[in-house]
Amino acid sequence: MTLSRRDFVRLTAGTGALATLGQLGRTAASAAPSGSYRAMVGIFLYGGNDGWNMVIPTDARHAAYLAARGNVALPRNLLTPLTNTAYALHPSMAALRPIWDEGALSIVLNTGTLFAPLTKATYQTRPDLRPSNLMSHSDEQDHWQGLRAREGSSDGFLGRIADRMPAGQLPPLMSLSGGTLAVIGKQTTPLMMSAGGLPMREGYRANEVAKNLAVAALATNDGGPVMDSVAKTFSEAYDRTVLVNRLLTGESSVTAYFVDGNGNALTSDVAAQLRGVARMIEARGSLGHNRQAFLVGMGGFDHHASQVAGGIPASGTHAGQLADLANAMAAFHRAMQALGLGANVTTFTMSDFGRTYASNAQFGTDHAWGNNHLVVGGDVAKGGIFGRYPDPVLGGADDITSQGRFIPGIAQEEYLGAIARWHGVSNADLPYVFPNWRTWSTAGRGPLRLFRS
Repeated sequence: MTLSRRDFVRLTAGTGALATLGQLGRTAASAAPSGSYRAMVGIFLYGGNDGWNMVIPTDARHAAYLAARGNVALPRNLLTPLTNTAYALHPSMAALRPIWDEGALSIVLNTGTLFAPLTKATYQTRPDLRPSNLMSHSDEQDHWQGLRAREGSSDGFLGRIADRMPAGQLPPLMSLSGGTLAVIGKQTTPLMMSAGGLPMREGYRANEVAKNLAVAALATNDGGPVMDSVAKTFSEAYDRTVLVNRLLTGESSVTAYFVDGNGNALTSDVAAQLRGVARMIEARGSLGHNRQAFLVGMGGFDHHASQVAGGIPASGTHAGQLADLANAMAAFHRAMQALGLGANVTTFTMSDFGRTYASNAQFGTDHAWGNNHLVVGGDVAKGGIFGRYPDPVLGGADDITSQGRFIPGIAQEEYLGAIARWHGVSNADLPYVFPNWRTWSTAGRGPLRLFRS
């Protein structure tokens, strides 16, 4: 039988396997899961989250915060205080307060892209030590995801971690945020999917007849071993498409945890993505994974205007985004606890950059540099606050301008390197995952002590 190109496309598209042929066709033999299972879940906040209104000082520095932040500043009485600290969360993030109280939330202050340690003086006098194209969305997203501060990247840190991870029925690295740089490896390909599953034409969903017809046509297309291999790969890709869709849309014990404090289902996109992650973690045994990594994305954080609504700092678009983020992270953590994996899974935030400490006349903020981030998991250091909050005075010791663009005190490598090491990346592989690791593992620098174990 001769199979035309049109016939091949019609048959494979009908079963949906064409969409997953490249990502799922070549995986290693299954690795048995074990009690050492761990997963890392990165949440990228695209556009540059205002971390200065996510984590706020409540001590004497709050006066400087109010003076500098102007029309986006949050009054102390509205904040969500963190017990036994001089910090609070945005009032919309109250869902994370119980996570803090149980010791499963840590905060990393003023972290960002660095090529080398910098002070304000060295920033001004040593341009060769500055990261390239600071405060550019595309460049800073690449810096965070590729971790090459002065050059372009063609692969990302999660992809390079996956290069060193054993695979199972599916790739152990999965993106629910598209094919972003972070998940591209040098040797491996991630599984990219939406929270609703992989694409499949409805009329052919789980249609074994269509699959078998396509496989038979491929295998008898006079292509010899090559076409036989393509037929086998296509068959495996189809089966895995069905598997992923069953895992994401079928019965699951984790769904019940994705509700707000009133028992209403969480409907935000970030909640849907994390629910999908929870389902894939729930299926880790059948997938043959004892290590998994995930990327989730949330957009719309570039608030040059209308960050707050009607001059009311606790309301507005950013408040809604932070509520969605906090509710989704809290629900996901509860789902992991229900699976007995509260200490085996770590969720962490990333973003292009922080915002200016000074607000602008449009009730917004502009592109800046250092930022605050959140880490959630049962194995994080209880009551952990890492790094130093910058001098909040505009034009002060940490501000490279007069608007509050703070030089990071912690490099991305020190932050993400701690999570990678916890995940199981060996000391020998850390320079492979983090190209500038040497700079951040000598002279007293190194991964943050984010975890108890």
